Amino acid sequence: MASAEQQLTELFRQLTAGDQLTILAFAEFLASRRPAGAVAVSKEPVVIPEPEAIERPVEESVVGALKRLAKTYPMLDKTRMLGATSDLVASTIMQGADPVGVIDQLENIFRAHYEKLKSGEHE
Repeated sequence: MASAEQQLTELFRQLTAGDQLTILAFAEFLASRRPAGAVAVSKEPVVIPEPEAIERPVEESVVGALKRLAKTYPMLDKTRMLGATSDLVASTIMQGADPVGVIDQLENIFRAHYEKLKSGEHE
């Protein structure tokens, strides 16, 4: 049985050049996530920074939106959103979902996680 790396390489070779770039961009996004670490307990209130104001480009890919949102919300633990975000990216790649609608949904996910963090509801 082929290792996961071999299987990924075989699948990658079957993709179009554009799809290969999408996979690479998504892999870069996944690799850039910071690992979830232990949260230090402090008696001082934790100050949650405001999101970085990065304007959404008129034409933006789903992977580009993920990168933009990761920069917009650097305070969020991206691993907590991985299930929802990867499902949306997959829906675009595999099922041809409308990228604009997917990006809207991604923005809603990031915004909701930010609001939970601000309200202290994060896990």
